[in-house]
Amino acid sequence: MKQLALALWLVATPAQAEIETARDLMDAGDYRAAMQELIPAANAGNAEAEELIGVMYASGLGVARDDARAFEWYLRAAMKGHAGAQSGVGWYFEVGRGIPEPDLVRAYMWYVLSAIGGDPDAAISQEEVVKKMKQEEIEKAHVMVDDYRSWLYPFR
Repeated sequence: MKQLALALWLVATPAQAEIETARDLMDAGDYRAAMQELIPAANAGNAEAEELIGVMYASGLGVARDDARAFEWYLRAAMKGHAGAQSGVGWYFEVGRGIPEPDLVRAYMWYVLSAIGGDPDAAISQEEVVKKMKQEEIEKAHVMVDDYRSWLYPFR
């Protein structure tokens, strides 16, 4: 067991260092260099790096603003259980940016999953989007939440 923990630590440490360096570069306004730090970690499947790249595309930080690319990066991180990215995906579905059209059922689903994952603002977003929904849409979203919850959060 100790060998597995050590192996996981050795694999995780370089990605975490890249992400911390990228955050420092973002704070300093050097977004292009931050992106260079994030890409290897994101390509290795690190959800935190994927979410930060989504933020950069969503805001046009060091790259041309691109809602479709932002959505895809957020989605990659969201599917790994990143609560902040899940909330971001919910927002994109709610307003219909980066995707063909709004989808309130999926917006609600992602906000609920984000709240389960611990995003403190997701419950507020959930309360706002539910005001725009019909009862049958809410019920459909809850079925989808149940499908995803057991996969994303098997112990919650």
